[in-house]
Amino acid sequence: MSDLRPRPQYGEYATPEEQRAAIKQPLPEPVVAPEQVPPARHPHPPTGPATTVAARPTRLADRIITIALLTYGLLTVMGAAPQMVDFTGFAETWMQVAGVEGEFTNISAGNAWGIAAACIFIGGWLLTAFLSWLSLSRRRVTWWIPLVGAIVTFLIVSVCLAVPMVGDPAVSAYFMS
Repeated sequence: MSDLRPRPQYGEYATPEEQRAAIKQPLPEPVVAPEQVPPARHPHPPTGPATTVAARPTRLADRIITIALLTYGLLTVMGAAPQMVDFTGFAETWMQVAGVEGEFTNISAGNAWGIAAACIFIGGWLLTAFLSWLSLSRRRVTWWIPLVGAIVTFLIVSVCLAVPMVGDPAVSAYFMS
């Protein structure tokens, strides 16, 4: 019986061995079971991971923005913390600006809450600076850490400052009227 297929022009019907012989490629190594594989000889021993410093982005803009935000936060803390420690002066100034008539009389609670607020303000900045430094050293995006740290710290400090203010009779009367 004769073959009805047309004669191959480009080796379509050739076996893989015939194709390799035609293009002069060596046969692939035979597949060996894993337990029969001899240990490979490498001219150089394997080193650490293939990551390099050049492969990691430097994120210069992120560093500049992070440091600028931390600097602004430090200046804010340095200016506000002494005012919180002198809570009576802070409260009287706030009452004048807000238009509250009277004098601040909740002095003992104000001093305690003012010192607590100043400590939280300083501690919040220190924690934010530490987390930012840690993130920068790991070359991660960091600009958002000072922003979130400032918002969280400011909310907690605001509550600490509001407690003695609302406890003052003059401020309470102002809000009730």
